Amino acid sequence: MNSVQRFFRRYILSMIGIIFLFLGINIALFFAVMVIGSMSGSGTSLSVRDLSDGVVWQDGAWTADSAALSILRKNDAWAMLLDENGNVVWQQDLPEDLPRSYTSADIASFSRWYLDSYPVKIWAREDGSLMVAGLQPRTLVKFYYSLEWPYIEVMAGGIAAVFLCNLFLIIFLILRNTRKVEKALTPILQGIQDLSRGKPRHLEEQGELAEISRGLNRAADYMSRKDNTRAEWIRGVSHDIRTPLSIVLGYASELEENDVLPQEARKQAGIIRLESEKMKRLIDDLNLTTKLEYALQPVQVKNVDLAETGRLAAGEALNSGLPQQYEIAFSEARPGRSLPFSGDSSLLLRMLDNLIRNSVIHNPQGCRIILSAGEEDGYYLYTVSDDGIGLSPALLAALNQGQDISSTRNCGGKSEHGLGLKLVRQIVRAHQGKIQFSDTVPHGLTVKVFLPIKS
Repeated sequence: MNSVQRFFRRYILSMIGIIFLFLGINIALFFAVMVIGSMSGSGTSLSVRDLSDGVVWQDGAWTADSAALSILRKNDAWAMLLDENGNVVWQQDLPEDLPRSYTSADIASFSRWYLDSYPVKIWAREDGSLMVAGLQPRTLVKFYYSLEWPYIEVMAGGIAAVFLCNLFLIIFLILRNTRKVEKALTPILQGIQDLSRGKPRHLEEQGELAEISRGLNRAADYMSRKDNTRAEWIRGVSHDIRTPLSIVLGYASELEENDVLPQEARKQAGIIRLESEKMKRLIDDLNLTTKLEYALQPVQVKNVDLAETGRLAAGEALNSGLPQQYEIAFSEARPGRSLPFSGDSSLLLRMLDNLIRNSVIHNPQGCRIILSAGEEDGYYLYTVSDDGIGLSPALLAALNQGQDISSTRNCGGKSEHGLGLKLVRQIVRAHQGKIQFSDTVPHGLTVKVFLPIKS
């Protein structure tokens, strides 16, 4: 799963999370309103049972004690006591406009609804009488519903079905809209990623995001023109320098071998030749890395024996006039066994040669260089190690992270494994391999190049 797909997956999950958060907040608000409503209505919670307990027959008459009267005053209520025939036998603050006698139909009506405009509460006493407590209008709202059980089941199922349908519809619309956005943005995001890797990509300029695609296409065209101009300039400069550089090398070699000249002059001519050879090699590396970077030179894949290629690289390094303070050796993990590989033999030779020369260049005091070929963890393995001064931990970390350190300088002003190692990394990448840098124990640098056995 690439980064674009991960982005949209996180987007979908976040939207679903928002839906459930929305539902959770609404449920919490609903219960909060219910609790607040119940607390705000606590002032009218008149207990008609407690009121009835305070009304008793005493000395031939019905009387109410102080507790019953306090309940009525607290709730601004009135009360009456009806006998078995519906007549009022006791009352407290009963409104004048209300009757003093009620039929069974009247009692059945106001027990469920209202007595005129007064909401009432009733309590059936053990002696057969009925206690009625009335509140002021607009104090209490009374509802009465009677529903059949099958209807309740259908209604509950319908509410659940509507809720689930709405939830699934919201999720479907989110997924649908996300898919539309993904379809429109994926080419653009992929184009941005390719552009960041230096691989311009042409996008279709259509839809609502056509302007963005058009801008990316302009940026890609500009980058392509810029890269082509730079590559052509490097090729032109390399070509123009080769001829005068060859002349300098030729004359320097003649002067170095001329016995007539003083020894000091011949030595200076030798220095000119060596530095010119370094310059020629630097130009060749620059030209080759440009071709690999912009795919101007395809990899010529052929059947290669990596063991034989390693022997050739060690032999060429020895035959190139390696100074006496350097020692180079080649070893095989399994002597006599070939390491068949599909790759470009000339690029692989150049890779090994650059690794060897890096050890030479950065260890002027001399060192022992060991080049080995073998297998490890399903890869063919080239190892180039030396017992020189090695690299700092920071540079090792930068190299292993693939950072470009071509501009880094050491205290002597020489480049720290710059363009040469960049070219090595490009050649390894062109062969789908990987490279690893580490310290040599007790000191020095070890470079391991892993090439896939099935390339």
